[in-house]
Amino acid sequence: MAWLRYIGRWLDARLKVSESILPMLTHPIPRGAAGPMGWWYIFGSASLTLLIVQILTGIGLALVYVPSGGEAYESLLSLDYEQPLGWFLRALHYYAGSGMMVMVLLHMTQVFLHGAYKYPRELTWVVGVMLLLCTLGMFFTGQVLRWDPDAYWGLAVGGSMAGRVPLIGPWVVDLLLGGPIIGANTLSRFFTLHVFIIPGALLGLLAVHLWLVLKCGISSPPAPGEKVDPNTYHAEYEKELEKGVPFLGEAMIKDALVSALAVIVVVIIAALVGPKGPSGPPDPTLSGANPRPEWPFLWLFGLLSLSPPAAETFIMLVFPLLMIGALFAVPFVSNRGERAPSRRPVAVLSVILIATLLGILTYQGATSPWSPVMTAWSGDPVPVRIVEQSTPLELQGALVFQYKNCRNCHALDGVGGMKGPDLTAVGTRLTPGQLIDQVSNGTPGGGNMPAYGKQISPAEMTALVEFLTSLRPAGQPAARDAAAPALHGKSQ
Repeated sequence: MAWLRYIGRWLDARLKVSESILPMLTHPIPRGAAGPMGWWYIFGSASLTLLIVQILTGIGLALVYVPSGGEAYESLLSLDYEQPLGWFLRALHYYAGSGMMVMVLLHMTQVFLHGAYKYPRELTWVVGVMLLLCTLGMFFTGQVLRWDPDAYWGLAVGGSMAGRVPLIGPWVVDLLLGGPIIGANTLSRFFTLHVFIIPGALLGLLAVHLWLVLKCGISSPPAPGEKVDPNTYHAEYEKELEKGVPFLGEAMIKDALVSALAVIVVVIIAALVGPKGPSGPPDPTLSGANPRPEWPFLWLFGLLSLSPPAAETFIMLVFPLLMIGALFAVPFVSNRGERAPSRRPVAVLSVILIATLLGILTYQGATSPWSPVMTAWSGDPVPVRIVEQSTPLELQGALVFQYKNCRNCHALDGVGGMKGPDLTAVGTRLTPGQLIDQVSNGTPGGGNMPAYGKQISPAEMTALVEFLTSLRPAGQPAARDAAAPALHGKSQ
């Protein structure tokens, strides 16, 4: 023990822990925040604890996960079935994220109901909203990394949403997907977002948030009749702190107990339920796919399922921005006056109404199908001019071309998707052998065109290649065996 004390004093003399960390832990807080009302203040600490669990489990997952379009699915299967306790690590990571999302929402609801966002804590609330957005971003990017049909087609929906942005829509799609279509670059980009960029922003904002909590103080439990007045607030708060108690005491014990309980619940759920997905390999040929987002976004999914197609652009692009703007505006619209919920019926009714609507829409989103009008994609039929002289085998190939969703990326006679080249004259550029290789293996090097070899039967491949070979202007010969440019070209 003497040696341990000596080492502790030696480290403290150099790290100055007792001069920096200890004052933060022993800073005074209002006595009411440590008493029975202190149980309302535990959600923030529980959120932080679950974030730490996510970071630790995420590091373990990153040691095995391969952010490659061709290997991501197999690396998840390896985690689930080959790596010792890999399945449990995946489950713990997912449910810790879900628990963190719940705690963040409860924390913001408590702050709103208690009026703790009012003067002088407006900036604390603003940073908290930014932390909420980062948490949602972690959820969305995490779903993509599962790289199953929900992830693939969820990205397709996200791409169609981004494509609706006026003027810069194509640029936003390219930035989001790492190219004009979902491909190898897409997964790498979302892995970078999920592992580096968003966590970095989240930790930076968290540091600012905790600094503001230390400097602005923890708000005292609200009492009817006690109003916030910027002219007198600081003097009144200082008097309250003179009778306060240190955070390192009853308040910290409450935080530690609830944080431990949150971790225990997450561990039990992870052990009993197991990891979420992947439900199968990503399949670009699934027709009529019905992807569902993660549960924090199901309310928006449900709202879209109840709305007419004409309202989709507003709901996808404008409505979320209005909601985020409203959250940022809360402390500036009402930053003084009563804080007690009993004296703020509008605030209480707003929480009840919003929670009810979100619950109903979440249920709707979990049970009702919806597919967007993807204006960037196409379901237009093959032009009649192209098939009016076709043989039966070529007609079968045209059906394969249509129902395997090739029109999503490729146009015929200028009608169809624009993410790949127009194939109206592809028969003059590629030989049957080159077409089979391109369709089977996709873009060389894991580029943007998916490999369809496992999704198309030999008979379907024969018919498709026969149809594609016939696509050439009248009188022009078919391509020969000489070298020809790839189906997607270098620009793809």
